[in-house]
Amino acid sequence: MRRNNVTQYQLLQSGIDNHTLDSLKKGGNITMLTLEKLCKIIGCTPNDVVSFK
Repeated sequence: MRRNNVTQYQLLQSGIDNHTLDSLKKGGNITMLTLEKLCKIIGCTPNDVVSFK
């Protein structure tokens, strides 16, 4: 988000809800649809957002 100058406010305005943002901050699960939305909004690929441990 920082690299592409995207704010949390912009995510909220683009359809990502507050609960989802909280989940992301805490390392929680998200749906593939949410991942797709995030990538479109931020301008990245899933590899930039997801890591497997």
